[in-house]
Amino acid sequence: MDPRLHRRTEAEKAPSDLIVEWLNEASLSVTEEVKVTNICKVQELLLNKEPHLLDRYLDDILQFSLDRNAEVRKTVTGFIEEAGIKYPEVIPRLVQILLRLASDETSVVAKRALRASGRILRAALKWIASAPIVTTDMELAWTQLSALKIQIINMIDSDNDGIRTQAVKFLEGVVLIQTYPDPDSPKKSDDFSLEDIPLTLKIARRRKLEEEANHVMDLLIKFHGSPHVSSVNLMTCMGSLALIAKMRPQFMSNVIQALQRLQHDLPPTLSDSQVTSVQKQLKLTLLGLMKHPASIEYASAIAKQLTQLGAKEQEIIKAYPKPDDVRRMKKRQQEMVAATAAKRVKVEVTLISDEPEVVPSPVPVPKLPELIELSENFIAERLSVEIATDLVMDSMAWVPDTMSTIFQREYQPTATTDINIQRQTIAKLLAAQIKQTKVKKSKKDKDEDAVMEDLIKNPTISVAEAKRERKREKDREKEKEAKASLEAHEKSLAKVRNRLKTLKLAEVTKPLSKDTKERMLLMAVNRILLSDDIAVGGVAAVRSKILTTLAATFNPYIKEAVLRYITEDMRNRLDLALGWLYEEYALLQGFQRRTTLCTKPQEAPHQAYNFLLCTLVSAIDLIQGKDRDTLLSRLYLEAPLITEDAVEALKLVSSDETRGLAPLQLLKEMVVRRPTKQLVFLNVLLCHTAHENNTIREAAIQLVCQLYKRAELSKLIKEYAIMYLDFLRYTIPPEIVFGQDRGRPQNEKQWTESTTRACLGLYLALLSEHQDLIHELAKVYTSMEADVKRIVLRLVEGPVRSLGMTSPQLLALVENFPKGSETLVTRIIHILTEKSAPSAELVARVRELYQTRVSDVRFLIPVLNGLTKKEVIAALPKLIKLNPVVVKEVFNRLLGTYNNDSGVLHTSPITPAELLIALHNIDPSKAELKTIIKATSLCFAEKQAYTQETVVIVMQRLMDMTPLPTLLMRTVIQSLALYPRLSGFVMNILQRLIQKQVWKQPKVWEGFVKCCERTQPQSFTVILQLPPPQLAEALRMASNLRTSLLAHVEAFTENQKAHISQSKMDVIQGKVPCDMHDEFDIAPPGDYSNDQKPDTMEIDLSEPAPPGLD
Repeated sequence: MDPRLHRRTEAEKAPSDLIVEWLNEASLSVTEEVKVTNICKVQELLLNKEPHLLDRYLDDILQFSLDRNAEVRKTVTGFIEEAGIKYPEVIPRLVQILLRLASDETSVVAKRALRASGRILRAALKWIASAPIVTTDMELAWTQLSALKIQIINMIDSDNDGIRTQAVKFLEGVVLIQTYPDPDSPKKSDDFSLEDIPLTLKIARRRKLEEEANHVMDLLIKFHGSPHVSSVNLMTCMGSLALIAKMRPQFMSNVIQALQRLQHDLPPTLSDSQVTSVQKQLKLTLLGLMKHPASIEYASAIAKQLTQLGAKEQEIIKAYPKPDDVRRMKKRQQEMVAATAAKRVKVEVTLISDEPEVVPSPVPVPKLPELIELSENFIAERLSVEIATDLVMDSMAWVPDTMSTIFQREYQPTATTDINIQRQTIAKLLAAQIKQTKVKKSKKDKDEDAVMEDLIKNPTISVAEAKRERKREKDREKEKEAKASLEAHEKSLAKVRNRLKTLKLAEVTKPLSKDTKERMLLMAVNRILLSDDIAVGGVAAVRSKILTTLAATFNPYIKEAVLRYITEDMRNRLDLALGWLYEEYALLQGFQRRTTLCTKPQEAPHQAYNFLLCTLVSAIDLIQGKDRDTLLSRLYLEAPLITEDAVEALKLVSSDETRGLAPLQLLKEMVVRRPTKQLVFLNVLLCHTAHENNTIREAAIQLVCQLYKRAELSKLIKEYAIMYLDFLRYTIPPEIVFGQDRGRPQNEKQWTESTTRACLGLYLALLSEHQDLIHELAKVYTSMEADVKRIVLRLVEGPVRSLGMTSPQLLALVENFPKGSETLVTRIIHILTEKSAPSAELVARVRELYQTRVSDVRFLIPVLNGLTKKEVIAALPKLIKLNPVVVKEVFNRLLGTYNNDSGVLHTSPITPAELLIALHNIDPSKAELKTIIKATSLCFAEKQAYTQETVVIVMQRLMDMTPLPTLLMRTVIQSLALYPRLSGFVMNILQRLIQKQVWKQPKVWEGFVKCCERTQPQSFTVILQLPPPQLAEALRMASNLRTSLLAHVEAFTENQKAHISQSKMDVIQGKVPCDMHDEFDIAPPGDYSNDQKPDTMEIDLSEPAPPGLD
């Protein structure tokens, strides 16, 4: 096959591109496997192939330490460990992340971080110690590492066994790093200890590091002897102490003493199998320590302890250190002593180099058990209660039945009660006896002395006879001793037989059946339960401990009996219930071991604890009265652990309106007082902020607002409120707002006011505390359904009014709101200005908004009173085109009729008269006449603003205009209808209109005639002032005027009639057409041809038609 077929069609990607691609993929992925795989790829490339890119992408990888997935955070921890070891210069950027991971809520991540912390600490010390100059980064890293050490030291008391184990291993590393090594122990290439740290290093002084290591060592020993340590932690700590003792012999004494104390004081929390495992581990640990040369001084004590643990003599002898190792250690100790002495006395003598080396005499193999020369001090230091007890018990067989006279004469009791003095006295007596035993001669020497004594006494006998005589005396003494020992032996056997006979209970008793045992046990428990009244004098605590232990460790029927007893009177027996809870919690955490009397547990510890807690909650819920809430609060606040079922129970109780607000208040207390369950209880309280019941919802919102003031909770509450606000974008309500716990058992397919309130309630409550949240509402508003928008516009009134128009965030929203939220912004401005005058800042922003972004005149309505008169008049044509309801609101704002009860002084840029006049002057091209008429009618409807005086002013100003406004006469007629007393003023207006030749404007002329028609007979005087042509036209337009006018004229006297021209009389009587050629002509004669003139003319066609008829 042609190799060219395998050529790449595109160039390979650069390492940086690969890293970016992998990191982006990991960031966008939701699966754990992809994230972990990509981080491992990036780790391999950055740390092993392309280390020069580490500085660029380090922060990107560390961002994954905040990932929600625990496995991802664990992988990042591994990256931090390898990066810190290979490239220590990045440690200052890693330690802060490691601090957070060490306290991670997931135990797997925390344990991995603790393992990495030990190696990071070693790498950092190496880096700082090898640097020529200490930089600020090094100081920062060391400060953070010191904080990390303190944090891990505190974690040795963690509730998690695995975390405690890793903390112990970390502290082991601290001790080994910050102490001097043993010169005889072999060194590895990567070893690091206190001697590798320069003496000139200021940020990490040797003395301080060594003191810290000694303190950590004390903590480990204290933890090793803790009565509540688990078996796993105990064996781990035992191994760590043994390793430290081997590598740092200066701690050998403390470690051996700790192991000795452990044997006699095992933690009571261990089960039988755990005790066996710990003792086995203790035996192996002691055998390992015994092989170390530094343990030779404690060989006797270790040997005795091993014997008690069941070690064979051969194992103990085999574990003794080798003579060469002991010799080498002795030599080193002598050299150290000599060097110290030389320094102390400052001897200035040089040693001769060619002097032969002093070879120490070979140390013989020690014999068991006398390995160390006993002395008075030695005995006093090691004379413990256990050893004294053993000595007394072993010596009892040699104590005579009666006190000897020698003992009575020589024994002097100790006068003092000081234990140390008594121990020193006993040690002195024992040392004296041991020394006397050592100075006795051997058996052979004593025999020879006895023979020589016989020869001296009787020189006549031979040496052989003397020896035979001595032998016979010995035989007689042996016989006497044998006989005496036999008699003593027979006496002791008789005593033992008598004693054994009394202890053989099996001979006089029979084992009870299982049913009998259970019945008797239940009877005993019932007797203890019924002894409540007589449990006085400090017995109550013991009684409670007995009952809780029996209930927690024995059969279910015992639990049932105790539980029934507690629930019968929860008010007075809650203390017993809490004691039982703590007993179950101790079993759950492994703090207690089950006794041999209890049977196999029927359920897991967590199930037993959960069942008991939930049963107590249910029992309290059945109580009636005010004590119920108090008992429930005490149970939840004092219980050692709150389970998930208990949380659900409290959630159910708090959603019941009949229980009042106490359960909700308890939820708040749990959020504050239960840090480990803080988020759980906060979530329950947040769920109630969307409850269907208004009482529960408002109370929950109020409590959440109180918690919002706590810095550690404010961010979570804010995010929750925004999340529920975002639900309003959906076309249908999300399922999360429904459910039995929310008061909405059935899902709904449409938004209602209830579901909208559920999503908006908490958000609106937080607005006053967090005003910038108003921008979130504007963003969401653009995507809401129309029905939801209407509900939102109604609900925001209260919160927005509380903010006030001086709020910088509200002003910023008005200035820069998202497209599509115009109605919301308009509603907000309306609310702000409804009962108070708009501020200058608000008016300026709305004016700029109207001029630049939005041409909708509705934006100006809320701030009309803040605009100038010119701006208001210019906006009137658009304003009156709006919905009549809106137009009415506009006039209310301008006329000051909408807030008369608010107590706020009304200020308007335009007076009522000016407003009505401006309406008359609107250009017909900008607004239809019908629209203007409706607007003027709305004005006249406001009698409070348009009084009789105001109307008079308006008509006077309108009369002074040229040309006359089209709606003048309509306004006059409306004014007269509103205020009939103005008839005289109206007649004056009509007379002035005749002078201004009103018939030249058809619309005004038509209104003039109608006004005359409506005001008859008062208007007859004005009508008679019309020129004959206009009179004829008026009578034609209002036909009913002629009869009334004629009757009015006929009633005149002859003198009055004389003032009326004949032409007007003819017009009134309808006899002849009037002559249009007079001083009131409104147009020149028409230019007609002769053929156009009819034969008979009723009117003069040379005149144009009257106004309104052309």
